[in-house]
This record gives sequence, C-alpha cells and structure tokens, in this order.
Amino acid sequence: MRKVLLLGAAFPVAAFAQSVQSAQGDVSLTIYNNDLALVQDVRQMNLPQGRTRQEFPDVSAAIRPETVTLNAGGTGIVEQNFDYDLLTPGKLMDKAVGQTVTLVRTNPATGAETRESATILANNDGTIVRVGDRIEVLNTYGSRVIFPSLPAGLRARPTLSVTLDTSTAGTRPVSLSYLSRGFGWKADYVALFDEAAGKIDVQGWITLTNNSGTTFDKAKVLLVAGAVGSANGGYDSYRPQRAVIPGNRPGTQSANRESLGDFYVYPIAGRTTVANAQQKQVSFLDVAGAPATKAYLYRNNWLANQSQAQSADTVLRFSTTREAGLGDALPAGTVRVYMRDARGQPQFIGENGIGHTPMGSSLALKTGEAFDVKVQPTLEKRERIDSGEWERTARYRVTTPGKAPAEVTVDQEKVFWRTMMAYKVTNAKATPVTVEVVQAGLDNWWHDTRVPSESIKGEQLSADERIWRVPVPANGETVLTVQFDTRY
Repeated sequence: MRKVLLLGAAFPVAAFAQSVQSAQGDVSLTIYNNDLALVQDVRQMNLPQGRTRQEFPDVSAAIRPETVTLNAGGTGIVEQNFDYDLLTPGKLMDKAVGQTVTLVRTNPATGAETRESATILANNDGTIVRVGDRIEVLNTYGSRVIFPSLPAGLRARPTLSVTLDTSTAGTRPVSLSYLSRGFGWKADYVALFDEAAGKIDVQGWITLTNNSGTTFDKAKVLLVAGAVGSANGGYDSYRPQRAVIPGNRPGTQSANRESLGDFYVYPIAGRTTVANAQQKQVSFLDVAGAPATKAYLYRNNWLANQSQAQSADTVLRFSTTREAGLGDALPAGTVRVYMRDARGQPQFIGENGIGHTPMGSSLALKTGEAFDVKVQPTLEKRERIDSGEWERTARYRVTTPGKAPAEVTVDQEKVFWRTMMAYKVTNAKATPVTVEVVQAGLDNWWHDTRVPSESIKGEQLSADERIWRVPVPANGETVLTVQFDTRY
C-alpha cells in the first residue's frame, strides 16, 4: 500500500515528533551559565563490519557539529553530517513545489469530501496551486493536502549522520559527545529576614532552561557555575558597573563542593527529564538562622547639592562564612528579600543581584529606599585658596643654529579649593538609627584631597570615598559638617 502524508490547517507534525520514542541512550548534561551545555550520550548499537552510514536521531537541534566526538571500540569516523532541516508544514510545502498533490475539500454543510489533483507552483507568503486549467491560492480552511511521499532531506527529529569504519561487527556502546547552544541556568535566592532577631533564612533555587529544540529524558545533570570561555564569543570585556556598597568583601574560604578547574559544580540528585522549552527548578541551598543586619546608606557625588531631602538606601548585610553565615559558595543570581508583617505573613521588600560569590564573603545588598530616613546634602561654601606655591610642570631644550642650547621652564601655580558641606540626616522612626553617609569623588585624578575638619570622625574607604556613621535619635535629626581642601 502506498504511504501518503496529509497536510491540513493544523497538521500535527510537532505532536507526531513528540510521540516517537527517543533514540537517546544514557544521557549526561553538563550545563553552563552562558548558553552552553556538554551533551554526552551513550547508545548501544549493532555495527556491521566495514564502512556504514549510521544515524543518531534526537541530538540537540542547537548542536555545534564541529564539536562532535564519537568513541566506539574498533570504529573510526570517516564523515559526519548534521541534518537540521526539520519536518514542518511550511518546509513540507516548500519541498513540494513542482510536485503533484491531492487536494481534499470538505463541504461544511454536508460533510461530503471531493478530491482533485493539483500542482504546487509556489509557496511564498501563501501557497499557489494549479488545479486543471485554473490557478488558485490555497485556503486550508475546510481542506487538506495529501502528499505522495516525504521529500528527501526532511527529518522529523534533529539527526546526526555519521559514516563509520568498523573493524569488527557486533553490538557495543557508542559514546557521542558534543557542545550545544540553547541551555542555561541561573540561581535565585529567597531570603526571609528577621530584623529583631538579626537572623536570615535563605533558600537557593536553580532554574535551568532548555531551548535546544530537543528533550533529554532521564538525564544525569551537572551545573557548572562560571562563564566558560568561548572562541566564538570573543573577549567580553564589558561588565555592568554597580555602585559599590560598603560591606562587600570577597571571601577566602574553600567551599565543600566539587570543583571543575576554577568552577564549582552543582549536581542535580538523581536523574531528571530536561524537556524542550521548559524551565525546571531544583533546590540547592537551605540555611536557617544565619546572622544578618540592616543598615542605612546615602552616597553623595562630588559637589552634589540637593534642594530636597533624599531617601537613604536600605541595605541588608550578611556573610557566606562557614562559622557565622550561609556556609557555601553562591553562584550568581538574584536575592529576593522578605520580612514578616504584623500578621506574621512574609512580604516582599526588595531584591538585588549578586555575582559569583566565594564562601567566606561579606555581602551588602541594597533592597530599597527608606521611607522615614532622609539625607539632604548642602554645599554651604566653596572658595579658591591661593597657596602661593609654584611647581615646575615642563622643561624644554631650545636649539638655535650658531648658539648654545638653552633650557625653557614653564611654571604653573598650584591652586586649592575649600569646600564646606553639610549633610542633614532626619529620622521619623520611633527608634534611633545610624546612617552611613558616603562622599564620593574626592580623588578625581588630582590626588591631593584633605579633610581638615569634620563634626563626626570619618573613615577613608578609598582615595575617592570617605564614610561617616551618623547616629540619629528617634524622631530627630543630626547635621554632619565637613571641610574638604581639594585641587578642584
């Protein structure tokens, strides 16, 4: 009996492909952060002696064919091809241009069917057919197309074709390995903060995604934390810059986790099906009662003068140390922070991202802006100071024919500026708070900044920033005054 293919308004090609049993064997997936995975697939195959063409259906549709390696006892690879022209209604119609098909039309009133032979002339933004002595634009509503056969080159599933040269016939394990795009994973953290107790509970979730076009059933899955280098991607020198919050410090403790080179490995327990076009979440961290504190922070840019009070940032601080923290290395992700309300229900209060964080690190995350804690920086006075000093900035040797060489020195006066700043910090809360006020821009290439006087003793965080920890009484205010002598 002749085989035919039917194409209607909703030809179930995708459903057909999913219903076919997978040809994969024992699959292992190593998934990286940067849209990349290593697929290792061990299949039991009966290989005849000599040169034969073997097909490997159900490889990733996003396979990088140049990365394929195949290992089978007594067998070598002669040639390989990746057939990625997958069977879809559109491609089936494209391949059928110039062929004769059968149009089956259904009368919507009576349900009666009529059949006509037609030649497909074109399939560009619509299908044009010749039926007898007339030309029609095919409308698939109430009709379907019968194809005499499946066009060569179309595959229902992504398939790798390999020509093998086998010295001894027989059944043996064939190990297929390749890199594939279309995979990724990220970490998400749910943190429940108890301000009164100074504790935090953190649960970490891994969310992995598969957009490779292929489902991998009952796979062993390893997740690698870190950006693996890629020759195709070139050098990614751009990294988004976030304002550095005081309290962030990289750790120096080694986590009790498997490592792979300079990366940490997070295995998923047991086997799991990684379906195409699916997100899967797996828990990897569950810590209760780690120490944590809340702080208020305001950073002021150089010479910034605000006519209105600005909200201070709310900052959550905790650590990943083994002794008094989360006790683990944290892959990059988003930390979402919750607190319990007066009824005991957890409520979301803010989120922020973290990079790959070694164990033993200190973390300070901005979770939002305070409602009741405000800071108003004011530029009270700025004047030029003529120091009376001179410095040599350049020397030139001038040579004139017939005369001895002469030296010319160019001098320039060194000028200082005196800036008086006041920072009014207000607190509408019923409890006292301490607000960290940071002045930035102190060392904008002139490398000579002095702080002759300050109403509260500050601490130099860096050449560019100085911090003051300003105590503010309940329902009160504190004014911090500082004098800066700078080159600008």
